[in-house]
Amino acid sequence: MSAEKNVIIALDEGTTNAKAVALDEQGNVLCKFSQALSIQTPREGWVEQSGEMLVEASVKVIAQAIEFVGAQSVAALAISNQRETAIGWYRSNGKPLSAAITWQCSRTAEYCDNIRKDKQEEAVKSITGLPVAPIFSGSKMRWLIDSIPNGASLANRGEICLGTIDAWLLWNFTAGEAFCCDYSNASRTQLLNIHTGKWDPEMLALFQIPEQALPQVKPSSGFFGVTKGLQNIPDNIPVLAMIGDSHAALFGHALGELGCVKATYGTGSSVMAPVKSAQCSIHSLATTIAWHDGDEIVYGLEGNIPHTGDAVAWMADSTGLSELPAAELSHELSTLPASVESTLGVYFVPALTGLGAPWWDENARGLICGLSRGVKRAHLIRAALESVTYQIADVVVAMRQHSDFTLNALMVDGGPTKNDWLMQYQADLLGCPVMRSDIAELSAIGAALLAKKALDGSSSAQLRPLLSQHTQFRPNMERHGRLQKRWREWQNAVERTLWKSGLNK
Repeated sequence: MSAEKNVIIALDEGTTNAKAVALDEQGNVLCKFSQALSIQTPREGWVEQSGEMLVEASVKVIAQAIEFVGAQSVAALAISNQRETAIGWYRSNGKPLSAAITWQCSRTAEYCDNIRKDKQEEAVKSITGLPVAPIFSGSKMRWLIDSIPNGASLANRGEICLGTIDAWLLWNFTAGEAFCCDYSNASRTQLLNIHTGKWDPEMLALFQIPEQALPQVKPSSGFFGVTKGLQNIPDNIPVLAMIGDSHAALFGHALGELGCVKATYGTGSSVMAPVKSAQCSIHSLATTIAWHDGDEIVYGLEGNIPHTGDAVAWMADSTGLSELPAAELSHELSTLPASVESTLGVYFVPALTGLGAPWWDENARGLICGLSRGVKRAHLIRAALESVTYQIADVVVAMRQHSDFTLNALMVDGGPTKNDWLMQYQADLLGCPVMRSDIAELSAIGAALLAKKALDGSSSAQLRPLLSQHTQFRPNMERHGRLQKRWREWQNAVERTLWKSGLNK
């Protein structure tokens, strides 16, 4: 490699993997490394991860990427991270209070329900853009404070830190010298006023979170700190971007171009559309800060879905497919749904820890309905894959209520998008083109582009040629019409899982 510092190492710290990608100044991927992450479920509805493990895995893959390109070539680090996951640690020694509470965890469902009962949800939504739900970080941070002796006193004195994963990683990467998060992650906590871009006194009081325990909020593109004291990573590499992974993917697809709606297919899914305003009137969706690019705040309209790829994995496990080697499993997931003409009336609603957007019912539980004697494994696998497309389509319908929303194409990324059958079904269901990124690590790419903007002042026009290419799936409009009946039947199945509807009470 050249001795010139022209490489950006982008970390994508997700729920199931930590990945590091090295990009040159033309946006070419030079290398990528991945480390699997474990998840613990100590009780029903609880989902957590070791904070130390997240750091160790992240450091390991970054070090591997730096070794590959040569430390003398590295200009900056960029971080994209799993969102809403919350962790607390002692300011004096950096030791976690407990495991990180992941975005999937529903342990604070009762706490959130009490906020609704106190008629506070409208205020929360108008200030933060987010509906009250245990997915978001504020209630998790409250739980963390309550989980330790004298937690409230320690938090009030600033002796413990509460943060999203970007803040936790930055703290560890900089040997505790930087305690910051970016606007996108801060906007997922239910503690940030998205209109002012500041921690909101009313929300801090509601969740009883002292501001002195929270990180400084900074633009997603800009200087956060420098590396210090990390194994196999040189000191003084600047961290020039931090952003939530779904937001990073939206930036990596089309730099926030209106009409280019993004869907990330992973363990869960985020459907996000760039919009011009912080309009918060759509109850079932979140209005969020997509990013602050160093010049201005860009907003996003979003629906979060807890179980998409996770739903397919659950069905593969339940039908014995998960015992196959990875390559064979991928082949079966692509060919089995196409081997049958339909699900034979089977619908799978994967409310494994509740339903997200647009339903928002943490008490809902999964359902497989329509079983008959002729149903085989192929029909069940197809039902699981179809459930992914229906959930995303439900969110798109809700988005149409926003005055700024347009849908010219669904830009998609994530591991499940490799399934051509799934992508074509999604295009046919929505009746619009589905554009699949040819680079899987799009969250890392988006973070790296934001770091490049901070590094050399690149404009959007200069960044655009660096965007990855896309494979297009064009809709079959005749099939689009036929699929609307299945979609309505899916929605009927969803209604049967909802506790809020009163059907299960």
